[in-house]
Amino acid sequence: MNNLKRSLFSFFLIVVVNGIVVAQLHDWRGAERTGVYNETGLLKQWAESGPELLWFSEGLGMGYSSATVTDDAIYITGRKDTIDVITALNLEGEKLWETPFGKSWFRSYTDARSTPTYYSGKIFLVSGSGEIVCVNKKGKILWSDNHYERFEGVFPRFGVSESPLIVDDKVVVSPGGDVASLVAYDLKSGKLIWKAEPVNEATHYVNPVLVKHGGRELIVTLTENHIIGVDAEKGQLLWKVNYAGMNENTGKRMRKNHANTPIYRNGQIFVCSGYNHTSVMLKLNEDASQTEVVWNNKDIDPHHGGVVLLGDHLFSSNYENNANGDWVCVDWNSGETQWIEEWHNKGSIISADNMLYFYEEKAGNIGLVKPSAEKLDVISEFKVDKGTGPHWSHPVIRDGKMYIRHGEVLMVYKVKIDSGLASAE
Repeated sequence: MNNLKRSLFSFFLIVVVNGIVVAQLHDWRGAERTGVYNETGLLKQWAESGPELLWFSEGLGMGYSSATVTDDAIYITGRKDTIDVITALNLEGEKLWETPFGKSWFRSYTDARSTPTYYSGKIFLVSGSGEIVCVNKKGKILWSDNHYERFEGVFPRFGVSESPLIVDDKVVVSPGGDVASLVAYDLKSGKLIWKAEPVNEATHYVNPVLVKHGGRELIVTLTENHIIGVDAEKGQLLWKVNYAGMNENTGKRMRKNHANTPIYRNGQIFVCSGYNHTSVMLKLNEDASQTEVVWNNKDIDPHHGGVVLLGDHLFSSNYENNANGDWVCVDWNSGETQWIEEWHNKGSIISADNMLYFYEEKAGNIGLVKPSAEKLDVISEFKVDKGTGPHWSHPVIRDGKMYIRHGEVLMVYKVKIDSGLASAE
């Protein structure tokens, strides 16, 4: 009887563990969309030529999106002719399948830009022309809806650049316009669950973030002129902040092209945008139904490369013009600028194992940086030599490997310390 109980208990554990694996979320910029990857044992310095290139895969279609890496596959979007496609690779870079999923954006900067969101064995993504699609692990489309057409969405200037947000049993996207600011679909069926009150303006290029505060889940994102907070359960618009109003009368040319995911910690939300916008720190009240401004800072205005929060410091790049920018460190609590320093050019930023990774957008330089509030401390760097077009994709790190996408090419570098060397140390 004891053996039988042990056998049943072991079986139960296997089912539970397998269930947890199946339900894993693999998302834009890692856990909670923060740009911080939960990795350890990574190299603290690279060889002069850079980390070892393990493999690369070509012919994925042109794109600015990042790879989504799971336990057993890699998913990445690309544009082929006028169609957005999703490609699945195994962890050695061999192609498993390719599925067309929607029309590409057709005006300027037409390459694919939606990073796939993987959850519970399904992949969710949005085409450049506004179609949300659910695909299974074999590449079969399970359901889809053109939410921009259905809800009369207003396209921003450069098309749709959104990775769907998973909230419990819902997947959320942002059509904008005069019908709905956000909409939520049932993960399994694709049935509409709710639509949020419109703000009566276009959506933008921001991947929304889920915030848990005061016993409530809310979705925070940016529209053309506002920062908004929407209740994740019912779709109620809780508050909106006039972001455009904070940026009037600056004397600088400004464009409303918001592309950076907000950062949340301990009741505070950091929002920033390029094109000379001020950044802002917001503080939520006890039940997240209202918010107030804590501080502003005009030095940290990343174009579209994101922000990383390590300890009490924000690290990012800034915007001088479309082609140029420096790197910046700002204190989370006070909003004071710690330093602004030049390194090649502006770009995207992530973090893993308490180090920063810069991916400069113009020439493809990648830097390994020691985080410091005193100075920019670049430890190692190398240059990407494959692919074409601007280097706008954000790096991804998983299981000691760094994934860099450039145009039609995905490159995978080894950034983990060899186990033998780690043991010797």
